[in-house]
This record gives sequence, C-alpha cells and structure tokens, in this order.
Amino acid sequence: MEILHSKIIGEGTPLIILHGYFGMGDNWKSLGNKFGKIFQTHIIDQRNHGRSFHSPEFSYDYLVEDLVHYIHHYNLEKVVVLGHSMGGKTAMLFAVKYPLLVAKLIIVDIAPRYYQPHHSDILTALNSVDFTIQNTRKLVDQKISELIFDPVTRAFLLKNVYWKEKGLLAYRFNLQSLTKNNDEVGKALPSFTTFEEKTLFLAGGKSEYILDNDIPLIKKHFPEASIQTIPNVGHWLHAESPDVFYELVMNFLK
Repeated sequence: MEILHSKIIGEGTPLIILHGYFGMGDNWKSLGNKFGKIFQTHIIDQRNHGRSFHSPEFSYDYLVEDLVHYIHHYNLEKVVVLGHSMGGKTAMLFAVKYPLLVAKLIIVDIAPRYYQPHHSDILTALNSVDFTIQNTRKLVDQKISELIFDPVTRAFLLKNVYWKEKGLLAYRFNLQSLTKNNDEVGKALPSFTTFEEKTLFLAGGKSEYILDNDIPLIKKHFPEASIQTIPNVGHWLHAESPDVFYELVMNFLK
C-alpha cells in the first residue's frame, strides 16, 4: 500500500493536518511552520490530492485507512488530528474508528451531518479545461471563470495546476476520481459512533457549514466537544484569520 505524501516539520507530539476537498497540504504551509515550532507537524496530502497517489477508489473509509497506514509507517502514537472540511470528516471518522490513536481532535468548519453535493459547477468548470488548448495558467483561469465567478475560489483551484511536462499543464488532483465519487464527500458520520476525548470545533462566523442546529448532533458524537466561532470569516477561516485560528488551537492544546 502506498504512503501518503507529507511534509514533516519540527519535533515533539505529532500533529496531523488534513486539508479540504480540492486542496492540498501546501495550503497549510505557513500555519504548519508555526505549529512545527512546538509539534512534530505532518502536513498531509490525502489520496487523489496534491502529490499523493491517485486511485479510482475514494471515500472516507479509504481516507481513514490511508491515515492509519501512514501513522503505522511513521511509528506514531497518540496523535493530535486537525482536519478542515473534507479533512475534518476524515478526522472525525478516524477518531471514532481508532480512538486509541487519537490524543485530541480539532475539526474546522464541518459538522458530522450529511451535506448535499454542491460542487457540481466546480467539477463542470474543471472538466471543461482542455490543457492542449488552455496551455497557460491565464487561459485556464479564463476558462474556469465561465462557471466559477469568485476569484478567490479560482485562485485556490489554480494552485493545483502544474507543469506535468514542458508545454503541458495538468491538475495535481485526480479529477476523474473526484468527479465520479463526488457524492462521497458530503456523507455523514455513521450513526451511534462517538469519540470521548476532548474535541474542538471551529466555525467561521460567515460560513454556513456549522449551524446552531448542528450542535446537538456534534455533542452526540463528540460529548467532550467545545465549539468556537471566529467572527467575520468564511469557510477558509484558517487562511482568513490565521492568528486568531492559531491562538484558539494552541489554547485548546495546552
């Protein structure tokens, strides 16, 4: 079985960071460097993302098994897991399936509930690119802007465009598998699963991902959960308010 690609920074208690859908570990570079001064920080690319292996199989069960394999490979014990969005779902399922491997859990802007698939415009836009025609980053940006109007979202997605060979761009993520398995990303945490250790949920004040009526379900799965909101930020709260984010995480981990 292949090992997930990661960047490992620092020494001490292992802290694993899991990015969101269409993301990669690189999105967490600056915060990872900061955490790396205190923890042995593992910034991971999940399967079909970043520089990790591509596979036709893609679900939270697979993402969790990849993580277990990674932890055993590096002989880690009792890890702190921090997951954003899709990475948060991976982290939750990992914690309820393998509680003995987890010291503490930090879930960023996602609840354990089911989410309707809502990435179809992004997937359509990404699939509309023909790299033999859109052979510069600017042309890729122009093409996907036909369906993705938000420049911040486009900039986030364009981080995945790289030179596969001279004159030919490609995506780092496995677009074929993500398109085929898009329904997997919104799946709920299985019923009657719990994680009894301390858990922090961080929500963006302007984000719709964690709502007040999600709190009973969060508490059902994570009885030791505390939920904190960073005001005036959206779904990428760690990027929009990194200092406040860092402070809240560090206060929780002390």
